[in-house]
Parts: sequence; C-alpha cells; structure tokens
Amino acid sequence: MKINRTTNLPLDQFIEFALYNKDSGYYMKKNPFGKEGDFITAPNITRLFSEMIAIWVLTFWKSIGSPKKFNLLELGAGNGEMMKVIIETLKNFSGCFNNCNFQIHEKSELLKKKQQLNLKSEKITWIEDIKVNNSYPTIFVANEFFDALPIKQFFKKKEGWVERFVYLKEENKAEFKEQLTEIKEIEQSLNFEISKDQEIIEYSPGSFDYLKNICDLIKKNNGGILIIDYGYLNFKMHETLQAINNHKYSNVLEDIGDSDITYNINFGLFKKFVDQFSDLNSIITNQKKFLTSMGIVQRAEIISENIPFSKKSDLFYRIRRLIDEKQMGELFKVMLIKKTKNQFKIGFEID
Repeated sequence: MKINRTTNLPLDQFIEFALYNKDSGYYMKKNPFGKEGDFITAPNITRLFSEMIAIWVLTFWKSIGSPKKFNLLELGAGNGEMMKVIIETLKNFSGCFNNCNFQIHEKSELLKKKQQLNLKSEKITWIEDIKVNNSYPTIFVANEFFDALPIKQFFKKKEGWVERFVYLKEENKAEFKEQLTEIKEIEQSLNFEISKDQEIIEYSPGSFDYLKNICDLIKKNNGGILIIDYGYLNFKMHETLQAINNHKYSNVLEDIGDSDITYNINFGLFKKFVDQFSDLNSIITNQKKFLTSMGIVQRAEIISENIPFSKKSDLFYRIRRLIDEKQMGELFKVMLIKKTKNQFKIGFEID
C-alpha cells in the first residue's frame, strides 16, 4: 500500500484507509471469502444457514402484516451466496416472493461485481445510500457486516482519556500513538454516556450512523433488522481489535491493505443505542439458539435421509461448525431491532 506522506490518523480513519482505499484497500482489490480468501462465513459453510434466514424473513414479513410491497435489503452481501439461497427459498412462497424488492448495499465495487455475477439471473437492485429509500417496509439483514466497519479506541489513563492513533511514516511502517481527548464532547455527539464504568472504549462511528438511519426507517416505514455477527454482551468493554490474513491472526500494523481488520461487537452497546428510540426495541440471542430454534438440525435430518453416509457426515460437520458453542454457536450473536408493538420472537424464544 502506497503512503505518499507521513501522516497521523485516528484508528478509524486508518482502518477505512486499509480496508476501503479505492486503489489498495483490502475489500477493494480482493475477494476475501472462501478457501482462497482469508475467512469463511456462515453462508459459505452450508446453504442451510441461508435457508434458515429465508424462513425467518418469511415469518417476520408475516408479523408486519404481509405487506404487498416490501424491501429485503442485505448489508454487505459478500460473494452473494446468502442472497442467492434466500431468493431460491422464497420462490417457494409466492406471496412473499412476488411482493419483495430484493436489494443489496455494498461498499466494495469488486465484491459488487462478484455479487452481480453470482446473482445475474435474479432481480436485484444495488443501493448506494440506504437513506434514499422508498416508503415500503424494509427488512434489513446484516451477516458479518458491522464487524468490518472502522472503529475508534480510547483508553483511560491517569491524565484522562486518550484516543488511539496510527502514525504512518512510510509504506509498511506504522506504529500506534495516543492523544489526549475530551470524552465528554464525544458523548455529546453520540447522545449517551459511553465512558461510564469503562477503562477501554471501542466503538464504530459508522455503525452508529447505519443504526440511526435504519432505526429511523423502521420507525417511519415499519420493518426490522436482523444482525448476525461475532461479539459479546458484557457491559464492560475490552479491546478486541484484530487482523486476519490467510485464515490466521496477523499484526494490525503489518501487511496494510492485505489483511482484514475487524473487531468483536459489543451488543450491549448496540442495545443501549437502540434504546434511545422510544418506540423500538431489540432482542438478542446467540447463533446456536437462533439456528436450532429455526429448525436447522431437523432440516439437515430431512435432506440427509437419502444421501450417502459420507455426505451426511460432512453436512452435520458443517452444521456443528455453525452451532457448536466452542465454534460459532456462542461466539456469534443474533440481534433483532423492531417496533416495540411487534411481539415477534421467532428464532429468539429459547432461553
């Protein structure tokens, strides 16, 4: 990655540069998904994951009154695999399928082209700005979207709160720096007290922008958002910044533009943000409870009745990756944001 001059960037601006620079950003120049990439997401493990999401969308659509026109908008669609299976599944439910505007919001032009190739036979609109929306209810789906948005980090020191910066001296020469900051000013802009009882603060300004716009749209037009991502529920924040290169953890300050930079979402913080909207609420579970509640194991048993033992073993191995508590089952959380008056809980009933 070319660095033209010495520069000192807040951490979120550095991550934006490393991931989304139009010439050399990680997501702008390579397909990170699958065996050839740096990580594998749930839709790439087994199509049953995406089938469960499709069935969830169908039931949620019914909960908002089965509107004659609605949007299904996926945020950050990867290689398009999940949307492809969702569309194939919903074709079996013509009432829902025929009323649906399928939409994708994607920042990476490279990934958008991959999606268009994978979904070339389907009627999909790619949306640049989610605020430029029609008046139809929108069901948003975000699988591993928010963890890819740049974050800020703050650390409590004796002299006060400091913000983490990245000092870029030259190509592939970077180091962390810290600068004193007024945390109260940041809290005023966020409209809630983020520093209370914290030693470390880690949050994504971009995530809050998306959440605000999405919550406004849900309030105005009805709908909801299903968020699936790795994260934690503890109120106490901790540092989770990490980089991944070739399926392995790497140094955030090395291989800039060639590694994915990500973090674990504090879902408690997301919930606190949503609580600002008086007529919206949120419910949270983990991926194991969500997928088992949606019937993924029963679905696997049905389709494996007449397949060879080796394929059956492979299928249940893949299901186990998704729901085992030592793998993705507990690490990944599932959150639904919706109107308070909508009592919908499918996928979230299990304690």
